[in-house]
Amino acid sequence: MSEARGHLIAFEGTEGTGKSTQIRLAAAALRRLGRTVCETREPGGTSLGVEIRRLVMHVEGDPPTPSTELLLYLADRTQHLDQIIRPALAAGTVVLTDRFSASTIAYQGYGRGLDLAMVIQLDTLARGGVTPDLTLVLDCPVEVGLRRALGDDRFHRADLAFHERVRRGFHELATQHADRFRIIDATRPIDAVAADILAAVTARIDHAS
Repeated sequence: MSEARGHLIAFEGTEGTGKSTQIRLAAAALRRLGRTVCETREPGGTSLGVEIRRLVMHVEGDPPTPSTELLLYLADRTQHLDQIIRPALAAGTVVLTDRFSASTIAYQGYGRGLDLAMVIQLDTLARGGVTPDLTLVLDCPVEVGLRRALGDDRFHRADLAFHERVRRGFHELATQHADRFRIIDATRPIDAVAADILAAVTARIDHAS
């Protein structure tokens, strides 16, 4: 992407890896460098997305089936792209999103066991040609992340085997797409993680400009 086109940076990882904290720190650092930044998340980056987030993470009664869960996340992504991400990119903004396509593939494909080819195909359709310039996978052992995690949704309560499958999914995606993925060791102090993230993001933006 050219600078005028903006840049999409996705923050990914299992529960408790510090994505929200690191997005906030990266956004502040980029603004100090003179960049216009949009911080957003999936699901929940739009008003419709907030309701979808409730349905997939906090619904009372019967939870969505894996296939329903997948389609709800993709509906959120389509709305998110049309309402937030595409306009921001067109304005030359650096968009930092807490989760994007890699989470769908890791959680619904690897974690839930849905057919990977189907998940990837549907995500590709939902993205409509938008691909992150850089995907940062914040990584730590799942036991460590779950101890750190503050949430109380269906995903935080899932068993360790589920989270291990999700983590493996992120690692496999990073291997398959090494040109635009970077694994960040999130077990280190927050400042050290933030420094690595800022270096990776600025290098990618400068290279794409």
